[in-house]
Amino acid sequence: MTDRDTDNSDILDLLPRLSHADAGVRRIALIELADLEDPEGLPWLTDALASDDAAEVRAEAARLLEAWEEPEVVQALCAALADGAEPVRLAAAQSLSELKSLEAGRLILPWVNHADAFVRSSALRALRELRLEEAASPALLALDDPEAPVRREAVGILGWLRHEPALPELARLASDDPDTEVRRAATGALGLARDAHVLPALHAALRDDAWQVREEAATTLGKVGLGEAGPALVRALEDDYWQVRLRAARALGRLRHRPALGELAALLGHGIANLRKEAALALGELGDGAALPALHAAEADGDPEVRKAVRIALAQLQGAA
Repeated sequence: MTDRDTDNSDILDLLPRLSHADAGVRRIALIELADLEDPEGLPWLTDALASDDAAEVRAEAARLLEAWEEPEVVQALCAALADGAEPVRLAAAQSLSELKSLEAGRLILPWVNHADAFVRSSALRALRELRLEEAASPALLALDDPEAPVRREAVGILGWLRHEPALPELARLASDDPDTEVRRAATGALGLARDAHVLPALHAALRDDAWQVREEAATTLGKVGLGEAGPALVRALEDDYWQVRLRAARALGRLRHRPALGELAALLGHGIANLRKEAALALGELGDGAALPALHAAEADGDPEVRKAVRIALAQLQGAA
């Protein structure tokens, strides 16, 4: 541990333990140092992260630095993404993802070009929720990264930024990427704009081999809110996976797609309560009195959440009438 000048008596009291031969003693001393919440203690934390011999101490330092956004802390955490020990890398990535300032994001930005895929993906993950406009260009480039985790995080950035110029590339990934999670993320990101040009890609995603992608496609079609999606969503009510059916029912309700009334009413008899609940709520949103007989029949459903959804739907229909 590097010696540094300080006149803070609390920090001075910790110095012998911060340089103790026992890694466990050093780790506990770091925790006590962080509890002081004194910026004067940061150099000891960043030194421990960069140079302590024990991975457990470096990982602890990375965790303890998550509340600080000083430039030296951000740089130390970014450098730790390339640490030789996985617990240290993971802790640094998590702490970086907690940062909130755009200034911190600008310090992270150069790391998206690092040679190591974990560093690239972690840097992109940290940038995602900051909504830093400067991150759009490197994220677009990262859509062609050979590593799936990097592509997935790049998709997340473009979705959070609602970066409409990325829509063609996102549509390509939603249809063609070999990784299920990338296709799923890209499918979700297509909901960033109410744009009919994304419908072909979303309709294709509704036929994806992976049910998780089909589920995301149904959700996104509801968010995009274009009535042309109705027929494809009705077909999705017959999907082999109830999770896809549930999202399709929810989307049809949001779209108020009345031609789906018969199929939604049929789902009130499904064996899975969550699906019956979503079907009831969707029927209420349709605003069509023709759903009243099916909803009244479902008032005695054995699941209390379904009965509650039926009451909500009946109230909506009665209000519409």
